[in-house]
Amino acid sequence: MMEIAVIGKSDFTTGFRLAGVRKTYDVASDKDLEEKVRACMSDNSVGIVVLHADDAKRLPAALQKIVDESVEPTFIAIGGREESGLRDKIKRAIGVDLWK
Repeated sequence: MMEIAVIGKSDFTTGFRLAGVRKTYDVASDKDLEEKVRACMSDNSVGIVVLHADDAKRLPAALQKIVDESVEPTFIAIGGREESGLRDKIKRAIGVDLWK
């Protein structure tokens, strides 16, 4: 069973933790953020990684490209205007456009 992981500041991850997401990672710096993203990419049990859109923009350009193109795990940035990309990410992850 694939799990959901959430990476971000504690005020972002707390709601997910309360909702039952077990893999939540609080980060305090850009370096910590990058380390947690890379750790989730190498964790075979993680199928979806949720980030705040602002945090996703703070990743180094090369890592942002990897995150944007990653299918497994699928990275989803929420908050701000990045949510419009959610449809494309879901379509790429499962191969079906759920909105059609």
